[in-house]
Amino acid sequence: MITLHHLNASRSLRILWLLEEMGEPYTLIRYQRDPATRLAPASLKNIHPLGKSPVIELDGQVLVESGAIVEYLIRRFAPRLEPAFSSPDYLKYLQWIHFAESSAMVPVLLKLFTQFETNAGTQLKFLDGYTRAEFDKVLGYLDTALENRTFIVGDTLSGADFMLAFVAITVVEQMKCGAQYPHLQAYLQRLAALDSWKRALKLERELDE
Repeated sequence: MITLHHLNASRSLRILWLLEEMGEPYTLIRYQRDPATRLAPASLKNIHPLGKSPVIELDGQVLVESGAIVEYLIRRFAPRLEPAFSSPDYLKYLQWIHFAESSAMVPVLLKLFTQFETNAGTQLKFLDGYTRAEFDKVLGYLDTALENRTFIVGDTLSGADFMLAFVAITVVEQMKCGAQYPHLQAYLQRLAALDSWKRALKLERELDE
């Protein structure tokens, strides 16, 4: 059976949602962030030296990195969530599944961190200017790609959506930038209407209670 070591308010939401969509039995072990530092508890290092989440255990092995976990679980348990290799959508699928953690998350996190600095009364002028330009470029690209689309690749839910959902929820809900990126905001609303997403968020919110 799959075991997910899940940290609240983290990329692990991708895996929690994927597991709910797959319908495979799994065990959920929950971890809570430190309320002061917002860091993961040291106990996660007992599972993997990086002490980060998501982490899954399966068949006596431990796997980290949300992109690797998404690709592995889909390939093994839910091939319906991945376009066929011969499909013209396969290259787009690969692009978007990796875009989520490479091109997208760097400017998103930088902008989030500069917001934290601003709230603390510190100004990082160069970093703020660079981050703003990269954020607008990358999120504008994603927003345009989502125009007139239900999902990011083809007409069905895929692993790329599980990866991009965390980008969307960070930008729209945590950073309050939905009005700037209406197609991304509408995309998140469509994902939020899925039963598996609702179940995953319910589990996530229970962790915060």
